[in-house]
Amino acid sequence: MHEANTAAQADTTTQANTTAQVNTEQWAQEIADKIIAKMRVVAERNQHTVPYTTGEDGRFDDHSAPGAINWWTNGFWGGLMWQLHHATGDDLYRTIAEELEGKLDAVLMNYDGLDHDNGFKWLPTAVADWRETGNQASRNRALLAAANMAGRFNTAGNFIRAWNSWDGEPNTGRAIIDCMMNLPLLYWASTELDDPRFKQIAVAHANTAQQRFVRADGSVRHIIDFDPATGEYLGSQGGQGYGHGSSWTRGQAWAIYGFALSYIHTQDPQYLDTAKRVANYFIANTPANGLIPVDFRQPENVTWEDSTAAAIAACGMLEIAKQCEGETEADARIYRDAALRLLKALADNRVLWDEGHDNLLTHCTAAYHDKDHEFAIIYGDYYFVEAIWKLTGRELFIW
Repeated sequence: MHEANTAAQADTTTQANTTAQVNTEQWAQEIADKIIAKMRVVAERNQHTVPYTTGEDGRFDDHSAPGAINWWTNGFWGGLMWQLHHATGDDLYRTIAEELEGKLDAVLMNYDGLDHDNGFKWLPTAVADWRETGNQASRNRALLAAANMAGRFNTAGNFIRAWNSWDGEPNTGRAIIDCMMNLPLLYWASTELDDPRFKQIAVAHANTAQQRFVRADGSVRHIIDFDPATGEYLGSQGGQGYGHGSSWTRGQAWAIYGFALSYIHTQDPQYLDTAKRVANYFIANTPANGLIPVDFRQPENVTWEDSTAAAIAACGMLEIAKQCEGETEADARIYRDAALRLLKALADNRVLWDEGHDNLLTHCTAAYHDKDHEFAIIYGDYYFVEAIWKLTGRELFIW
């Protein structure tokens, strides 16, 4: 009798899980259809721009001018176009992406425009192009960017130097958590060239980040300073979060997704464990409404949000869930459900579906102490679309 009850309970659980999966797939497809309908109009309107944010009229700005073209976010519009092309086959998106990729050649010829964010610039553009079309010029661009990024590695401290300068200072000993998301450019180059050096550098940086950036409770530091000559750890800074010792949510999201990606490329279980630890902290601190603050430790009377953190974290959690499928299905369900909660909160409350506004996500914030908060940011739109594509099976994996 006990065995029969257990079997019945198992059947009920299986049926419930199947129903939930069907409902999720249906919801994701409905959201994907709305994205495609809106973005076709937006893409036509912005065929020759390199967007970062929107103006008061709801239209994208343009970062394609000299100087502005170096900005670290300038690959995401191209990445969004490749994701749309991959999902629809519409050549309008390919044409826009290829034009933007060509504009980034000016950055490849400007040393000051090259830094640890090379991955953000050329993974969504050149690597995506290479994977989709086999364009040899795109492969060459991505390899040049990877070689430059590898050259930023500090052997004394085992870290990749972040920016070229900070408030006029050379900051040759500074590393930031964001770099975890750029490491896939090195993993890709290592595989592409059958050259272990690139992977060795990525792993060394990931190990340092694991040791120095991730706290015991799963919260994450943004900026770490090392002595560039000796590699000695000097301390941390609050960076774009509320302050020293706080928990900047986009930094949390970079860590969730970044460590998950290092696991995918190395199969080293310590990286998946770290991604889970950071994700667990993120989940435990997510507000009841599912909308993410700029910093989990910001003052209670501050209501500023960062929708980009939610979208990026959702992508990372979905990748963790994928890696847990099978042997640890209970874990997979935890991270998948958490990602869905974030995405549904965005879709219901923080997405502009009308075609008059170019952006999708609202309430994005670049940094806590900036003058402006809660505006449109292009990488928020990119990661929201990527997350939905993960759910529908349409994703072009660029990382």
